[in-house]
Amino acid sequence: MMDLDVIGERVTLADAGAVAAEASKRIARALQTASSSGTASLALSGGNTPRDAYSRLAHDAGVDWKRVRVFWVDERAVPPTDDRSNYRWAKATLLDAASIPAPQIHRMPAERPDIDAAAREYERALSEGVPARLGAIPVLDVVVLGIGDDGHTASLFPGEATVAIRDRFVVAVPPGPGREARMTLTAPILESARHVIILAVGASKREALGRVWRRDGDLRATPARVLRACKGTVTWLVDAAAAGG
Repeated sequence: MMDLDVIGERVTLADAGAVAAEASKRIARALQTASSSGTASLALSGGNTPRDAYSRLAHDAGVDWKRVRVFWVDERAVPPTDDRSNYRWAKATLLDAASIPAPQIHRMPAERPDIDAAAREYERALSEGVPARLGAIPVLDVVVLGIGDDGHTASLFPGEATVAIRDRFVVAVPPGPGREARMTLTAPILESARHVIILAVGASKREALGRVWRRDGDLRATPARVLRACKGTVTWLVDAAAAGG
């Protein structure tokens, strides 16, 4: 039996729809609190379950979207109209439906030919748009994440050095087997967020979650273990299939 030590709160729900509904409620509540005294910040991830959560979130009357800055956790090196683009699906499910003002939306321009320069530009936008409350690190109010079957989160992939980067907030990720280049937030930004909400659905996530929740493990092999170092609240929203036993 694995020696598990789940960092944060784990909420097990019946299915993907229940996970999305709970995620929407928790994101909305955190944004309402953060924006009550200023401007809140939200970083979005891609994936089918987050899409459903975003669709629900768009119709939450309690969120004042004029007071929320929207960023992205990661993005593929594809045009913003491509079906693989995280921005494209956030626009379809949340941005347009909630009528979020364009100046509040900060898309990752990962499709640019010089993706390294684009990552540095996005890093500047993040630093200028999000207050730094822990030294020089911008502190996002809400970060929505998923976890891959291989144990990755954001675009921090197993076996790659990206997960160990500490002196950058946003970096380009080279293409790998079966995937295009990407842009991603780095571990220091994820760790410093006020609220991190991770969505995991399906039996295929069970083994990866076990590796993240173990007391001991290899960060390079399971990059999602960076979430064990989060300074804010961490909430795992998983369905019964992902939770297993």
